[in-house]
Amino acid sequence: MLDLHQKYFQLLKLTRKYIEQETGTRIPLPKIRRQGEEGSRKGTLETIENTIQGCKKCRLSQYRKNIVLGTGNTDAPLMIIGEAPGEQEDIQGQPFVGAAGQLLTKMLAAIHIERENVYITNVVKCRPENNREPHHDEIEACNPYLIAQIKVINPKIILCLGNFATKTMLGKTEGINILRGKIFDYQGIKLLPTYHPAALLYHPALKRDAWIDMQLLQKEIEEENGVRNMSD
Repeated sequence: MLDLHQKYFQLLKLTRKYIEQETGTRIPLPKIRRQGEEGSRKGTLETIENTIQGCKKCRLSQYRKNIVLGTGNTDAPLMIIGEAPGEQEDIQGQPFVGAAGQLLTKMLAAIHIERENVYITNVVKCRPENNREPHHDEIEACNPYLIAQIKVINPKIILCLGNFATKTMLGKTEGINILRGKIFDYQGIKLLPTYHPAALLYHPALKRDAWIDMQLLQKEIEEENGVRNMSD
């Protein structure tokens, strides 16, 4: 049986759909949080952040300026996982703040998602020197932190950006060209792979497929019950 929150949001969604069809104006749903839930999530993420400080599990610790753990809404139904911090991320200590991050913000906005209402992180938390690809042992060293983040955020959907994030999460050998645009299951969480924004900057022709993926993401989000919503 549906609880009152679910009934309430179903009614809101039906009303919103009718008004949007009639007016052509998008009307976002309000966000509902259980009392004390967000504070608990923040506290747990702070524990992870304290644990990772000074980490020297792999060679990446030799090159970093900052550990880049993650940022965003701790109650987010959407979690985004990229590959590794770049130069600007390493300097600022925040994920996706460079050119690729700016494109990611635009991609989210195109499907009516505010960046501050999702949680964003990377497979590895330190910048590989010269922005090279992460090595297997580096991915393995950081994997416990990533798993802990996923457990804390407990998202409805994970958006994986690029080869390394996708292969790490799914344990598959196929490349992103084959895996993108499909919904997979990750321990009961929907997972959608798509191209990394950095790849889109270097290969603009890929943007068409990326847009298809983002539309699929929007569809999956709208099929959720709306108890945790990403738009204001």
